[in-house]
Amino acid sequence: MQTLALIDYGSGNLRSAEKALNEAARRRGVAADIVVTADPAIVAKADRVFLPGVGAFASCRAGLDASGVFEAMNEAVHGRGAPFMGICVGHQLLATEGLEFGVTPGLDWIGGQVKKLAPSDPSLTIPHMGWNAIAFSRAHALFQGIEDGAHMYYANSFALDAADRADIVATSDHGGAFVAAVAKGNVAGVQFHPEKSQAAGLTLLANFLEWRP
Repeated sequence: MQTLALIDYGSGNLRSAEKALNEAARRRGVAADIVVTADPAIVAKADRVFLPGVGAFASCRAGLDASGVFEAMNEAVHGRGAPFMGICVGHQLLATEGLEFGVTPGLDWIGGQVKKLAPSDPSLTIPHMGWNAIAFSRAHALFQGIEDGAHMYYANSFALDAADRADIVATSDHGGAFVAAVAKGNVAGVQFHPEKSQAAGLTLLANFLEWRP
């Protein structure tokens, strides 16, 4: 049985993510132990790593640093090649830096900056809340079985502006295109909330549990 470390660093809807991951495993018949943890020893040895995040970039980065799990997470992901997924601010933290409330360093696992959405249509509100379609920039195993144009659930005011367009897997549009999903090697992130995205979100999570990058 594989172990998935669901990182608890004081940010994110952990129980909803845990429930969705367990449901995705059940539906696909994947033997997975979903462990909500801030224990570096567990994270370092995990077969997969999952980083949620809700709130401001700077506070989430501070929480991750304070948790003491970053080195263990880095060891698992880059030392051993464990598949990684970040969602919402967990996805944004992959960037080089975030520009919310000043400049805050990110993990720099996916080059780029996290910038505030700037819709061209003044009638569109920020934060961007609710369902929106994704448009694939390229095929990726994590989105197998998910149709181009599938709707995912968002709650974001900022988005990752990837420096290398090759890292972009999908975009959405809110008065202008923004990055919805990125992937590079064994690292992936999605701006939307798969745990709130019904069937399409569960398919994505199940694909992550079976992903062999």
